[in-house]
Amino acid sequence: MLRIFWSILIRDLTLALRRRTDVLTTLFFFVIVISLFPLGVSTERHILQILGPGVVWVAALLASMLALERLFAADYDDGTLEQLLLAAQPLALITLAKITAHWLLTGLPLVLIAPLVGMQYHLSATAIQVMMVSLLIGTPILSLIGAIGAALTLGLRGGGILLSLLILPLYIPVLIYGAGAIEVSAISLSDTQPYLTLLGAFLMVALIFAPVASAAALRISIE
Repeated sequence: MLRIFWSILIRDLTLALRRRTDVLTTLFFFVIVISLFPLGVSTERHILQILGPGVVWVAALLASMLALERLFAADYDDGTLEQLLLAAQPLALITLAKITAHWLLTGLPLVLIAPLVGMQYHLSATAIQVMMVSLLIGTPILSLIGAIGAALTLGLRGGGILLSLLILPLYIPVLIYGAGAIEVSAISLSDTQPYLTLLGAFLMVALIFAPVASAAALRISIE
């Protein structure tokens, strides 16, 4: 089972790296959205520090959604997905490997670029550290929940719009606690623990249930 997980993961990463524009689009979108807010609102230090946490998480949420529609689409179009459904290995494990590849290509780069974003919004070193931790915990949740919506809308006309309507309400708790952890870090570092703990709990629940739900949704979409 571990071998098939790594095989699917490496395969998806290899295919994605051959289409570097898809990977860079997510990162550039994140940077552009964050850079536009100060231009449209204010360049004052105090205002940027207040807006920073929410802007970062909204941009990360939207950037993560850009690649969701393509999560299963390519395999669906060329028939690979049907073969994966017939494989002896659990479909949930295969789905988890594809979700992991999605996060490595869309979520992890956002975590790595967070320090530059924090400096742009004049956040303290502590707030930047908390931002990176919250993104590291929260972005996998976005990929796991988004995979369920991507599987449900697979092959549908106008699936991108329907996908947004399905998963955006589910993203709200992650957005609230992710941005909240960064905001309270300015008061006390210990106050961030409840927010990060809840994000960790969300991640554990998503890891357990999201691959199974995505696998079930894929079977429904194929049938």
